[in-house]
Amino acid sequence: MFWTKTGHNIFAHSRVQHSSAPPRRILSSKVFKSAQMSRPVLSCRLHNQQGIALIVILLALVLITAMVVEFSYGVYTGTNNLYNWRDSQRLSVMAQSGVNVTARFMKEAAIIEDYKTQSEIEMPIENPFEDFNGTITVRIEDENAKFNIKTLVNQKLEEETNTREGFQRLLRALSLDEKIAKRVVDYIVGAKKSNFDSVDELLLINCISRKDYDTLLPYITVYGDGLININSAKKPVLMCLPGVINDGLAQNIIDHRKRTPFDNAGNIVNVPEFSELGISLMGHITDRASSFYIQSTASSNEVKRIIVTVIDMRTKRIQYWKEY
Repeated sequence: MFWTKTGHNIFAHSRVQHSSAPPRRILSSKVFKSAQMSRPVLSCRLHNQQGIALIVILLALVLITAMVVEFSYGVYTGTNNLYNWRDSQRLSVMAQSGVNVTARFMKEAAIIEDYKTQSEIEMPIENPFEDFNGTITVRIEDENAKFNIKTLVNQKLEEETNTREGFQRLLRALSLDEKIAKRVVDYIVGAKKSNFDSVDELLLINCISRKDYDTLLPYITVYGDGLININSAKKPVLMCLPGVINDGLAQNIIDHRKRTPFDNAGNIVNVPEFSELGISLMGHITDRASSFYIQSTASSNEVKRIIVTVIDMRTKRIQYWKEY
């Protein structure tokens, strides 16, 4: 050691001066390691928060997108429904125009004569409006060319045997079960206790299937006076006439009217083999139609409107009306 003359140690003095400075903090190895480990934890927490925020944003975008898609679809379907409703209402008017034109057409007896031997006619109707971009088609059927199932019983709801037997011949000609005739009579007399209001009531009878109904439908009716038009009735319907009309006798009527349509029902006696049988048919036959089935179809841009009606030309009354 070095001492001064006054007896002071110079190194001791220097240590005192050095110790007067702020002391340095020396981190222990344990604290240092803890600080190093805290950095990745903070980093993970930051990344986790950013990931959650991203998921929330994506979910929000999904929900907004779904709402926009649903709103757009609702607007689209609503607009289409509105246009379809507008078109259907317009087509309904067009179909009614077809019915009106057909009714005027049938009032002209001279024109009806041209179609006297036809049981059904299908024809297009001229476009009644310039701005209508579509078609109107009308189908006319002679209801007197069909067998009236209401004639199976009289006004007292008593079975008409001759009429039932004629209906059975119709069923045989159509390859259907003859028992249907008896079931129909039982329905009128027993179950309903009144006559038919619509041909569709046949579907309420257990033994009549949908297939049977569809087979019968072109040949039966509940409208008109019950007389069979010998100018337009098809062979199965002609076989319904009383007097055990067979296939050959029905064909004789068809061959005769092709050459000379009947101007009077009494002229049936001029048909081969009908000189006596024809007389017995008076009161069951007619030479012209009095009731017509009309189906008017208006269509445009894949939208269709159909009106079905039955008009009695004698009374000028509508007996049936359906629109769909």
